Amino acid sequence: MDSRLWHPFADMGAVKHAELVLERGEDVWVFGDDGRRYLDATASLWYANIGHGRPEIAAAVTEQMGRLEAYSAFGDFVTRPAHDLAERLAAYAPMPGGARVFLTSGGGDSIDAAAKLVRRHWQERGEVDRTRIVVRREGYHGTHGHGTSLAGIQANRVGWGPLDEAVSIVPHDSIDALRDEVARLGSGSVAAIFAEPVIGAGGVYPPAPGYLEGLGELCRETGILFVCDSVIAGFGRLGTWYGIERWGVEPDLITFAKGVTSGYLPLGGVVVAEHVAEPFYAAPGGPVFRHGATYSAHAACCAAAMANLDILEHEGLLERGRTMEGPLHEALKPFADHPNVAEVRGGVGLLAAVEVVDGVSPPAVAAACRASGVLVRPLLKGVAVSPPLTVTDEHLTLIADAIGGALDA
Repeated sequence: MDSRLWHPFADMGAVKHAELVLERGEDVWVFGDDGRRYLDATASLWYANIGHGRPEIAAAVTEQMGRLEAYSAFGDFVTRPAHDLAERLAAYAPMPGGARVFLTSGGGDSIDAAAKLVRRHWQERGEVDRTRIVVRREGYHGTHGHGTSLAGIQANRVGWGPLDEAVSIVPHDSIDALRDEVARLGSGSVAAIFAEPVIGAGGVYPPAPGYLEGLGELCRETGILFVCDSVIAGFGRLGTWYGIERWGVEPDLITFAKGVTSGYLPLGGVVVAEHVAEPFYAAPGGPVFRHGATYSAHAACCAAAMANLDILEHEGLLERGRTMEGPLHEALKPFADHPNVAEVRGGVGLLAAVEVVDGVSPPAVAAACRASGVLVRPLLKGVAVSPPLTVTDEHLTLIADAIGGALDA
């Protein structure tokens, strides 16, 4: 059958006749219409933190839809789930001076909102030259307009024509290179630095020792805003609410999505420190942030998020990203000596990557894992795993066995 669905990031010439149709999910497992059960070693796209098929989420969404499915949050409108969710997310934020929450429909939306907001903030502060944004190589910040310009993955930057020229890209692991670039540009021209606590889609790179602390210090010295991209890192993936808490660094903005609902419904947002939001809150008649999605603060999506956060808290899942990081890394570490492997990365949070040597195809490795009943994610240079937070040691053994067999094959 020739599929009518155009899949993201897909070789449609091959995929149109070869889709894997998934019919249902249960905890760490998904089931295809081919009758097979697959271990979801990637939590779909990094997001199924509480696992699949949780009836609590379905019940919360059904109840909210029976009341009011959604309503615009433009102007002064709000629904109770959106109000309560913003209060809760702000309370979790590592921002001692307080925070505001701008809700979006997903991670890419959140990055675009943050990129516009940091520039608009400086316009309102009278520092109109602060328009430059600095990002890191291998960083992934979505595929929207701003996100494409902020991409540190070279393959995601090509083929679109001109991108935003006010973006600088520096090595992901050198604080000296970051400082040098800020000095070259002049700190008074830089609006923000965007960084993931652990780089995800670009290859699963934990931060170099002292890097995030040094980034925070640089931002304090220069007034540059630190935008922490926690779209992957948040809601237990690194064992805390936003991931960045592990380094004791206080960001000025945090982008989030994915694990906030564990993917049960699409939702994202930006947590904004009080001092960044202040120009827009100071007094009636002040500046308006003329930005927002139709489904921002969608009531049913917010209800799903509230139920998901309850599960993370009440079942102790938030901490599992940290308690299971060691077992995951230990399960994959032996592959570092495999002749087809260049490097095994992980050890910070429940995510890891096995980078393969030149000549070995990551999609072929992923396909061999799928054939053995385990779904891993092919990257440019290897495969990634990021299972649900409900994963057990037994599941990690199954993941390692599948990758080992694929590498041998």
